[in-house]
Amino acid sequence: MTPRSYILAVLAAVCIVTLLCSQGAPVSPTGAHLLLCQSHTRCGDKFYDPQQHCCYVDAVVPLGRTQKCGNCTFRVCFEQCCVWPPIRQDTFVVKVRGQECSLAQSSDDRLCSSVS
Repeated sequence: MTPRSYILAVLAAVCIVTLLCSQGAPVSPTGAHLLLCQSHTRCGDKFYDPQQHCCYVDAVVPLGRTQKCGNCTFRVCFEQCCVWPPIRQDTFVVKVRGQECSLAQSSDDRLCSSVS
């Protein structure tokens, strides 16, 4: 191959990669599947698809994962379990994830009794 052919081959490869990744940057694959040009989110040192999973306590979990909160269950990707009231610590309330546990109870919150 002549030097001119090498240059053309490199330019062609760069053009193809640019076209394939014009909608997003490639990310490191996390398994056997190579996922080019898709944006993914990190949880610790792992990548995940936020349409299928979330990061909960530094672990990648499915969106449908639930956990106990007193006598209630809550969806760990969308809700959080808070001790209620914050001073007495004998009851729990499920609040929207990201909302401060110390905020007053709202109509979106679910009150849950403690499990004895």
